[in-house]
Formats: sequence, structure tokens, C-alpha cells
Amino acid sequence: MPDGLPTDALAGDSLKGLRIGVSVGTSADLDRLGLAETEFRSVLGELVGLVVAAGGTPVYGGSLRQDGYTPFLIERMREYAPPSRPLLNTLAWTEHRKLPLSELADQRQRFGRYAEIVFLSVDGEPVDPAEGRGEDPVPESDPGTTRRALTGMRRYLMRQVDAHLILGGRRGGFLGTLPGLLEEALLALEADLPVYLAAGYGGVTAEIAKALGVPGAPEVPEPSDATPPDPRLLNGLDRLRQFTDAPGWTGLRNGLTAEENQWLAGSRSPREIAGLASRGLAQLGLRRST
Repeated sequence: MPDGLPTDALAGDSLKGLRIGVSVGTSADLDRLGLAETEFRSVLGELVGLVVAAGGTPVYGGSLRQDGYTPFLIERMREYAPPSRPLLNTLAWTEHRKLPLSELADQRQRFGRYAEIVFLSVDGEPVDPAEGRGEDPVPESDPGTTRRALTGMRRYLMRQVDAHLILGGRRGGFLGTLPGLLEEALLALEADLPVYLAAGYGGVTAEIAKALGVPGAPEVPEPSDATPPDPRLLNGLDRLRQFTDAPGWTGLRNGLTAEENQWLAGSRSPREIAGLASRGLAQLGLRRST
């Protein structure tokens, strides 16, 4: 076990000026790890709060569904009474097109103090959500367009962040080309962004950690009704292994030692997760004081 976190790991400005991408999704492993979705949400809320308290801006790509993570995270921002909008949320084309314009306007007004909501085109560029449509929803029925829009959103995210933190996530039942968190991990590595894998809650993050040779993720018992893995998941994991097979691969270049990455992979503590990410960014020279 590494030495304890430095006392200033989460000091008031340790993440000042940094945008931290937060890739999160419900993990099917929670029940087999003896955890509940409510506990997972609580951890997520605390983790994002710690990023904000340390001066960082969390960046999240999600929907505006009332039972989704976006409204939950924005509500959490209210607790910090921030002087400016501390959360950047991006909406893929297929997400904002499925809602009435009046509801989009209401969400912007309701959450305007706490979050900047960016609406994206099919290819992941900021767009006026009212362009080319009326009040009524315009849901997208073509799976190919949906996949393109989700990849576009994730590429946009990678251009906005300084580092990427990943936890939980689906292995199956996804709408994109790949499981969402796996695609974001690939795009982050391709963009040479620091990646932090908090795999203590299982899900596809645990698969990502194993594919990249990071130990520490919990062993999860297979369910009795386990179905064969989605071929797209296996393809994505193979693409991750290409990074580890490449000449010169020495592990994640995120400012943490191999031992610290192992610690991070097994942690379920928001303070440890945020503190380790802060430590890694400081080691990379990304800690900003202005």
C-alpha cells in the first residue's frame, strides 16, 4: 500500500483551472459486490463535489432524464453555492432531439447557475438545439445516427478536458459503437490524456483496467445466468490491449506509480479517488495556481 495521501492532495486550489472528465455508468456488478445503486450515486455525488471543492470543473456527457445522473449531479452542485457554473454537461444530438424545446429551455433556466449545458450536432459540434426543428420532439430512429452522435459527443468531451476519470459502466445493452466508458477510455488514450481508473465498483471499468494491465479491481462472481459478452465489448478490449502491446508502453502515463494506480483501481473512497487523481495531475505538472 502506498504512503497516505499528502495533506494538500485536495487543497482548495489543487485542481484549479482543470477540467476533469467524469465517465460514469451504472455497474451491473453492484449487487454482487454487496453494494446498492443509491450508495453508488452517493459516492459519485461526493466525488464530483470534491473535484469542485478543489477548484476543478467536472465534465460529463449524459442525458436529462429525471432518473439519470445529470439532474442528480446538478442538484449536488446546489450544495456548494458556487459563484459560477461548476459543471459542464454535454448532450448528444440524439438526447436533446428527443425532448420538447420548451423542456430544454426550462432545464437551462433551472440549472443555469450550476451547470453549462452544451447541445451537440450529430458530429459533436456545439449547435443551437432549436435549429431545424419546432417545439415537438424529433426522436432519432436510425441506430447508425445514434452511434455516430454518441461518438461525436465523446470526441467533443476529449477536446474539453485535461484528464479523464472512469468508474462503473455497462458491459452490454449500450447504444453506441462500443460500451460508452470503454470508447471514452480509448479516445482519451488516443488523445494522450491522463486516465484514472476507479474500478472498485466493477462494471466495464474493471474490464478496462485488466485490459491495460492495471491490477487491483475487485473479483466479481459471475452471475448464474451470465450471457456471452457482446462482440463489440471484446473488440474494444482488444483495441485497448493494442496500447499495451505497442513498443514503449510503460503503463498509464497519469502521474501515478503502478502501485498508486493499483490502489486507485480498488478504491471505493471518493476522497481517495479524487486525491489520487489530484496527486497524479500535480506530478504531471498540470496543477495550476492561476
